[in-house]
Amino acid sequence: MQHPTIGIDTAKDVFHVVLADPAGRPIKKVKLTRNKLAAFMARQPVSRVFLESCACAHHWARTFAGQGHDVRQIAPQFVKRYRDGDKNDHNDAAACIEAGLRPTVRSVGTKSVEQQELQALQRMRSLAMRDRNALGNAIRAVLLEFGVVVARSVTALRRRLPELLGDAENGLTDGVRQLVAEEFGRWQQLAARVDELTIRIGQRSRTDATMKRLQLELNGVGPLSAAALWTAAADPKAFVRGRQFAAYLGLVPRQYTTGDRPRLMGIRKGGQNELRALLIHGARAVIRALGDKTDSQSQWLRALVERRGKNRAAVALANKNARQAWAILSQAA
Repeated sequence: MQHPTIGIDTAKDVFHVVLADPAGRPIKKVKLTRNKLAAFMARQPVSRVFLESCACAHHWARTFAGQGHDVRQIAPQFVKRYRDGDKNDHNDAAACIEAGLRPTVRSVGTKSVEQQELQALQRMRSLAMRDRNALGNAIRAVLLEFGVVVARSVTALRRRLPELLGDAENGLTDGVRQLVAEEFGRWQQLAARVDELTIRIGQRSRTDATMKRLQLELNGVGPLSAAALWTAAADPKAFVRGRQFAAYLGLVPRQYTTGDRPRLMGIRKGGQNELRALLIHGARAVIRALGDKTDSQSQWLRALVERRGKNRAAVALANKNARQAWAILSQAA
């Protein structure tokens, strides 16, 4: 029997597969171990395959696409919305089919190996930054208990700690001085790791044509932002227009409309938190460097700052950059 529609609930070791007819009605349920899944899918006729977008989903999507299947990944929140009955693995696989067949449910683009490699660098950099900042805050807290204040910045900590550890008159005990010295050495290793990963991401951004174009044509988009944009938009054409991409990044106002009375609130702050932060920080840098520039974007931004303030102007510029980035990425796709 032909099974042109397949839903798969992905996991680490055991996979649950639902084979369905073209209308999405389940016909057969199969449970497979990890080492048997690829061979099982290779034996199936060319099918529409729906996966829940979670761990390993991009790997399996590339594998099944290489076998000739039409593979689509569905965001977990949509799968949950269309699940019928209690939560179990087969119901989740059937929900993947139900959600994937809906014309209004967008699929998640499948990342290439290069995109996932660059994304791994970004994730490890973010992890190293969190550890560095957490350890730095802990060192400041210990020093503050002994009356020593260090400013809240990486530069201040890097500059002040050697001075404080060498000052015998600042009230630190020998035990605290030794402890802070040990933790500062660990902090320096984390800071060096962040710098190293930043350089590696920048090198990748400067060698790829699409990421170079993002940096050249968009004010406030540097190597880190360009890399994050390139990895976030696995399939730019999944978005109909740039505003949808900006909404995906959480850079558009939240709406609460009832009785034909629209009400717009703050930005949505959903989706890609780190990318949104990078775009807004880049926009703030552009605002700081406005000076007396007379180009059209600078005039628009200066007027917006005077009318609405720096924070709203930064979000507006980040939104504009996201829309223009979508256009560039769509052309390159």
